[in-house]
Amino acid sequence: MAELSSIDKSINRRKTALVTGASSGIGKATAQALAQADFGVALVARSQMKLEALASELKASGGQAKAFAIDLAEVDQVREKIEGVIAAFGPVDVLVNCAGMGYTGALSDMPLADWQSVMTLNVTSIFQVVQAALPGMRDRGVGTIVNIASIAAQQSFADWGAYGVSKAALVALSNAIASEESMHGIRVITISPGAVNTPIWDSDTVQTTFDRSLMLSPDTVAQTILQTILIPPDAVISHLTITPSNGAL
Repeated sequence: MAELSSIDKSINRRKTALVTGASSGIGKATAQALAQADFGVALVARSQMKLEALASELKASGGQAKAFAIDLAEVDQVREKIEGVIAAFGPVDVLVNCAGMGYTGALSDMPLADWQSVMTLNVTSIFQVVQAALPGMRDRGVGTIVNIASIAAQQSFADWGAYGVSKAALVALSNAIASEESMHGIRVITISPGAVNTPIWDSDTVQTTFDRSLMLSPDTVAQTILQTILIPPDAVISHLTITPSNGAL
């Protein structure tokens, strides 16, 4: 009886997700959507204060969430710290990589340090987060990884060269992970949104102006992410592009 009870507990446990970039924008909206869908959510971003506020919000609505402040730009520590998150929070069924940075500026005079910062956060940190999550997913023979790329991976925009290159690299990384991990029951989904009204437009590294009222909302992208996760496990939406219906990028 004890053995059956243990099996039942395993079967009935709440599914879990780890979301990076969870303190704002697409990451925050995705964490909220997953919690509403009855996922327990491990929240990862730099700001402990913002994460704790979100965790409290999700718990107040009946969800399960825990905050983990990690600077993903410190890539030499990312894998170890994410492994620590998983050890503390429990097995992760879904990993959603939303953390990243925007950058505008001509490639001709872009400082090497800036180039490296974009590639480090938008590609290498995700590589390290995925490496931390894969062993547990492989052991259970199931898992879903969602990486947030951009329409800039498919279409070039002046002064967005470094950002576009980093997102194209993320698409290639996602495809490579999928080709290696599908045999282990792990699905990889790449979402490429058009312009989304998030705090990225207010960051110091982005110098441009667009009509943000024409952009996608983080909630719209989050609901799209959730739907790709919830399709039957014997199928995968490997790459999905979502843009505003009014024709804006």
